[in-house]
Amino acid sequence: MTAAARPDVDPAALASLASRLAQHVATEILEMRERGVDVAATKSSDVDVVTAADQAAERMLTEALIAERPADGILGEEGAGRESASGITWVLDPIDGTVNYLYNIPAYAVSVAATVADPDAFADGRRAIAGAVCNPRTDELFSAHAGGGARLNGAPIRVSAQTELAQALVATGFGYTVERRTEQARIVSELIPRVRDIRRIGAASYDLCLLAAGRLDAYYERGLQPWDYAAGALIAREAGAELLGADATTPPGEPYLVAANGDLASRLHAALGLSGADA
Repeated sequence: MTAAARPDVDPAALASLASRLAQHVATEILEMRERGVDVAATKSSDVDVVTAADQAAERMLTEALIAERPADGILGEEGAGRESASGITWVLDPIDGTVNYLYNIPAYAVSVAATVADPDAFADGRRAIAGAVCNPRTDELFSAHAGGGARLNGAPIRVSAQTELAQALVATGFGYTVERRTEQARIVSELIPRVRDIRRIGAASYDLCLLAAGRLDAYYERGLQPWDYAAGALIAREAGAELLGADATTPPGEPYLVAANGDLASRLHAALGLSGADA
């Protein structure tokens, strides 16, 4: 029996906890931002930064989860790791959109997701059953739990019904290495004549939530990590999105995640030159 199927696991309660923690930590990082930002480290390249606020926010989330659910595991972007004894692992992005945070651009968020093992669901072998994404600059709390629909500040949300690729507003993101960016720029140059327009907002979890709310028609990205999509992908799916991977046998995540309503997702998938899609 999976953790999600056990009678003592309540996805709605986990979503409530995720929402409470995401909202609390989002308020804290906003206050830290007002005091100024210190770059603490870099990761994949010199432009892939980690701030002191990223590290502090992850500590806050980790300490709160250990206190409330000591048997659960933790996987955090900034290195937090804890084995699960309950079958539930919390996947955390303490500040998704760190470069936006650094430059005070109001498109960053705290992402918190409760996941269970599911090798067929996503490339990392996990599936979120509850999650929340909070943008403190816009006062938006997106949340969902498995089978419960998606919500923005408590109100139900739904993906766009747009099915025509030529009329679709499509979001994407870029990696931090020169090689990955060069490849992604080529793909954008080929795609942009075929869509309404392209947006690069800079925070994958927030992109997926904007998709869920119908403010974007579609989203794709290569190279996402579990903390980038765990909560946002659940919220998008509960809002009616279909999520596709690189091909018919590859789950979404790394190397590819394509998301939109079912018809548009298939058309975008084909336009990106990914296999197993119908135009």
